[in-house]
Amino acid sequence: MYDITKRRTIRKYSAKEVSSELLHSLLQRAEQTQTMGNLQLYSVVVNRDDKMKKKLAPAHFNQPMVEGAPVVPTFCADYNRCTEWCLNRKASPGYDNFLSFINAATDALLYCQTFCHLAEEQGLGLCFLGTTIYNAQQIIDTLQLPKLVMPVATITLGWPDEEPIISDRLPLDAIVHEETYKPYTPESIDYFYTPKEQLEENLHFVEINGTESLAQIFTDIRYKGDDCRAISQSLLDVLRKQEFLN
Repeated sequence: MYDITKRRTIRKYSAKEVSSELLHSLLQRAEQTQTMGNLQLYSVVVNRDDKMKKKLAPAHFNQPMVEGAPVVPTFCADYNRCTEWCLNRKASPGYDNFLSFINAATDALLYCQTFCHLAEEQGLGLCFLGTTIYNAQQIIDTLQLPKLVMPVATITLGWPDEEPIISDRLPLDAIVHEETYKPYTPESIDYFYTPKEQLEENLHFVEINGTESLAQIFTDIRYKGDDCRAISQSLLDVLRKQEFLN
């Protein structure tokens, strides 16, 4: 039985093929996931061709697993198909707005997560790429996505060729709030985060990056405020081009 507490992020894959039959079976089964209004506001573009994966790689900062994985699916928020359905049935769609993007993005991410669980149950390994929305326009151009379609998630997929450590997670009481949201205190922050900070791999991470704390790696190196603001503006520009902000 699949044990999610033992799941690992896989970045190295064997040469063994992921058959179309298996892939399509998993994608079809994942369709039973939750969806807003039963509209299934998502599409997935599956890339296997080496030339296409090479074209996609720069949008994901040339992370090696993009070209190294047998399959690279991109999950998209898609109101294009629904809009075309409405237009072909004498209905008047009004989905060129931010709310519609949020609904479609939620649908796409739910579908992606369900697919990930099903794939890992079959022994496949995967890596979720957080870079998709960073360089959305490059992905739109490469995959030739029409208006009202926006890439929101990409994974690399294949049979594992490594067994990395299991990533640490915060304790449950760090994320669960009963009835109302409870404020975090300096004491509770210490309680929740000190075990993470004291892990050998994180102490090494701090040392090689020359920072005083693990938190500074995220604020000063990985997710700097100026970068986040610039990417946010770029994302808004792309949403406007894709007609989600009319």
